[in-house]
Amino acid sequence: MQEKVILAYSGGLDTTAIIPWLQENFGYDVVCCCIDCGQGNELDGLEERAKLSGASKLYIEDLVDDFCDNYIMPCVKANAVYENKYLLGTSMARPAIAKRLVEIARKEGATAICHGATGKGNDQIRFELGIKALAPDLKIIAPWRMTDVWTMQSREDEIEYCKQHGIHLPFSADNSYSRDRNLWHISHEGLELEDPAQEPNYDHLLVLGVRPEKAPDEGEYVTMTFEKGIPTSVNGEAMKVSDVIRKLNELGGRHGIGIVDIVENRVVGMKSRGVYETPGGTILMEAHQQLEELVLDRATMEVKRDMAGKLAQIVYEGKWFTPLREAIGAFIDSTQEYVTGEVKFKLYKGNIIKAGTTSPYSLYSESLASFTTGDLYDHHDADGFITLFGLPLKVRAMKMAELEAAETEK
Repeated sequence: MQEKVILAYSGGLDTTAIIPWLQENFGYDVVCCCIDCGQGNELDGLEERAKLSGASKLYIEDLVDDFCDNYIMPCVKANAVYENKYLLGTSMARPAIAKRLVEIARKEGATAICHGATGKGNDQIRFELGIKALAPDLKIIAPWRMTDVWTMQSREDEIEYCKQHGIHLPFSADNSYSRDRNLWHISHEGLELEDPAQEPNYDHLLVLGVRPEKAPDEGEYVTMTFEKGIPTSVNGEAMKVSDVIRKLNELGGRHGIGIVDIVENRVVGMKSRGVYETPGGTILMEAHQQLEELVLDRATMEVKRDMAGKLAQIVYEGKWFTPLREAIGAFIDSTQEYVTGEVKFKLYKGNIIKAGTTSPYSLYSESLASFTTGDLYDHHDADGFITLFGLPLKVRAMKMAELEAAETEK
């Protein structure tokens, strides 16, 4: 009986060429699986393309809400950002995709999963760590690392290979950006971005929004509500998380929000330069932090910042299905118990400007914070506090003065 392989299929040139390659070199029955994480019209016409290329079956799996609720929101609640800039758009999607690939492999009785990620990138690690954690018995096929069998080196090679196998599809050998898109973001690599000395050609590059210079001259106010760290409405309209992100993408894109140009450190050891558009995600993260400032105590915020950095690294490295990620998630969830309230801000030419925050759990006390003396705070109490808080500094200074005096007497 012919063995089955599940191919993570995007419909692009790479994964289209992989279908006949898997049949020719391994004799596999190829089942394609396209995971919809919100990449929009990129899914049009995939079924016909997969069948023409020799696949026996195509799954198109709508994972948008699962992606938003179970992968994006844990990172938003943590305020997880990699290297201070990258909002983990691709990183969060990969474990969700890996999990569904494994589920379909089990359903189809497949013995292997194949992906089209290159040997230089992070995605190969994220896919394969996810598969190993969930299905250690499944074989993983990564064509781009199998250079003895996968001999294609360029888009031209892949187009020619497809033609030789009777696959005539509307692909061209054009030079375009390498992009990854889902509901949360779109990433851009290649062309002028490969040279960090070059300014990005934003007018050619941007997909989700405009440069701040091209944004409206009038700012736009936005109001959001949260319950236990999860967004529940935008401008008074109740929405599920995926619709919140869609709405914020529209608003943020219009006002030039969330465009990031970064040289990041890949897991495999090299630096890479890319431009990320994350308009809705940038707003959502900022609004969530705006509310946390009001309701979280200082010590919790301090530890949570450390956990955010650790979680960002874990997710970036593809270690979603690990005890550590689950443990950090449990801590983060406990901090969100009272992150409930309303935030208001203004979007203006790439900026998110605070315009007021309220919460029934606010720890802000106007009587304490104001210059007027209130019942809870006696200015005289600060004397003893500063004496004790500064005691180590004072003792050290006295000791240093004593040593200096002794040295002078010699």
